[in-house]
Amino acid sequence: MTLPTDYRERVYAGVLGKLIGVYLGRPFEGWTYERILKELGPIEYYVHERLGDPLVVTDDDVAGTFTFIRALEDDGVSPNLTSEAIGKAWLNYIVEHRSILWWGGNGNSTEHTAWLNLTSGVPAPQSGAIATNGKTVAEQIGAQIFIDGWAMVAPGKPELAARLARAAGSVSHDGESVYAAMVWAAMEAEAFVSSDINHLIDVGLSMIPADSLIARVIADIRTWHAEHDDWRDTRQAIADTYGYDKFCGNCHVVPNHALMIMAMLYAPDDFARGQMIVNTSGWDTDCNAGNVGCLTAIMLGLDGLATGPDWRGPIADRMLISSADGGNAINDAVRITDYLTNLGRTLGGAAPLPAPKDGAQFHFSLPGSTQGFRIADATDPAASASAVGITHGSDNALAVAFDRVTSGGAVVATTPVFASRDVLRMRTYELMATPLIYPGQHLSARVAADDDNSDEVSVAMMLRHYGGDDALIDVEGEPVTLAPGSTHDLDWTVPDCGAQPIAEIGLVVRPAGERGRVLLDRMGWSGTPELTLRRPAEGGGFWHRAWVNGASVFSKHFPESFHVSQDRGEGLILHGTNQWSDYTVAADVIVHLGRYAGLAARTRGLRRYYAGRITRDDRFQLVRVHDDDMTVLAETEFAFGYDNWVPMAVTVDGDTITATAGGATLTAHDDSDRAFASGGIGLLVADGAASANVVRVGSPMA
Repeated sequence: MTLPTDYRERVYAGVLGKLIGVYLGRPFEGWTYERILKELGPIEYYVHERLGDPLVVTDDDVAGTFTFIRALEDDGVSPNLTSEAIGKAWLNYIVEHRSILWWGGNGNSTEHTAWLNLTSGVPAPQSGAIATNGKTVAEQIGAQIFIDGWAMVAPGKPELAARLARAAGSVSHDGESVYAAMVWAAMEAEAFVSSDINHLIDVGLSMIPADSLIARVIADIRTWHAEHDDWRDTRQAIADTYGYDKFCGNCHVVPNHALMIMAMLYAPDDFARGQMIVNTSGWDTDCNAGNVGCLTAIMLGLDGLATGPDWRGPIADRMLISSADGGNAINDAVRITDYLTNLGRTLGGAAPLPAPKDGAQFHFSLPGSTQGFRIADATDPAASASAVGITHGSDNALAVAFDRVTSGGAVVATTPVFASRDVLRMRTYELMATPLIYPGQHLSARVAADDDNSDEVSVAMMLRHYGGDDALIDVEGEPVTLAPGSTHDLDWTVPDCGAQPIAEIGLVVRPAGERGRVLLDRMGWSGTPELTLRRPAEGGGFWHRAWVNGASVFSKHFPESFHVSQDRGEGLILHGTNQWSDYTVAADVIVHLGRYAGLAARTRGLRRYYAGRITRDDRFQLVRVHDDDMTVLAETEFAFGYDNWVPMAVTVDGDTITATAGGATLTAHDDSDRAFASGGIGLLVADGAASANVVRVGSPMA
């Protein structure tokens, strides 16, 4: 595969285009064209505030697109990735009834139906086949809304993109829905090397049967486009010929695919106009606008997003990916771009790109990137800057500008590293998330004062963690004073936050002069957490939200801090990130009922982890779970009784895994191709209930 020279920037544009479209169309998803015109008018900019919604919300289009692509990494980055492998990724990353999918019921929601098939042992692609689920269920919209990632890892290779999209779409869909996904994926892949919309459509059509309904729909829209100068006339023809009333189910692929093709034909070189057309047209607006936005942005590049309104500023690269991998939830377009780019490079036989700026998580190395940083409320609102702003500065640094700052005032710039209070007013899906940064880790940054600053400026790193009333509490590191033109490397060991999750990190700037800029070149964190997890003495709710709930019930209304109940099979609650590698997790565990219960380490979803567990048949086991395979690495006899506290710990140190329970110790070495090098922690129970009061994580214990 020959990679385009601007591959990374085109992927970044595509990711941004997807986000813009989804967040633009989300607040009025499902509305008709007539209702949109009556209540909102033509959609020419974000309307979320008019409907009382946050802008950046959980959404299946975003979460599914950037979660299911992980099957490629998990299965060895092969162009021959199968539907079965992607189906296993569904089971690993989807939290039933809580993440990614529309949980509308068996036979109502296509994805929910496929999920039930997968969990009952029906593998993909049979899980999504017409023969399994019927034509109506199989041909709803879902196959095409998740496919953008497959195209972005196959630049200039439409056949590969279509093949991957077919494999992914067939987990849950079949027939015309999969054909639509293949067409769009091929168009997006070809858009890396061509911006001729008719050529792109022809390439997409070459991937599907010429006598398919999708092919006929596209032919009709091309005809209507040639006949009508006004897109509204073509939209009416689509409604009359292929409208929702012509198909069973609540969100059929054909009407929505038709609107997407129409928008591209009428606005092939104008991102803003394409978004106006596809969103104003109604139906599944966030899905349609997300696909159109991604394709248009890949075609036009970042410059195409710079015309018309400020699409990028309000989003500030932010995205939410709700899944069983809670450490992947609070994300941004730059990190996802680098992830997709390196997958694409690996598929193309090229080495991954070096991590920018020594691996700092926030490096601003893509044009215009801000990676979630925005001006926050000042620590002292009575003494704040009257004019501030954040821009992408020179030399790929983030510029925090200030002007007319009152005496003692401060400018605060932060980025989210955990769920914000906006989750309390989202009308969409639940956010499964864990914080990105923890006490005991090292937070570092490189900052500089602009040469043209009028005076010196004080700069410190800061964090904001939740408190008892779920308000944010500011904690600042040691400040440094920067003269104009000077640079300084900051380093700070993250302090204990009283078991409350850290919500934001950033900078606090206190200028001595009237105006100037502080440049943030990079910011990142590293090291093993040293933390104690428990119910905070002052209460609040976000400490509980900081765990991914993969169990039937995860209650905070029992005496124990962490009480987990699972109706059938295995349930887990998960915490931490995939950056954690060598550590010990320890807790006193009480089993109220169940086949087994224990502690998990290096968790990478619901079905990939190590665990020490005590069983009802009086065994203590050290196990590795890898998708469908559960391997007992070591075990011994261990008698325990229900409702007795058992001190347990799991230590992961290189390829050595050690588990203790009471006085028993088990050790195993895992250097197999199924070994896990990193991941978070978990508390697990099968067919019953278990609890823990305090969970500790720290450096590996000998």
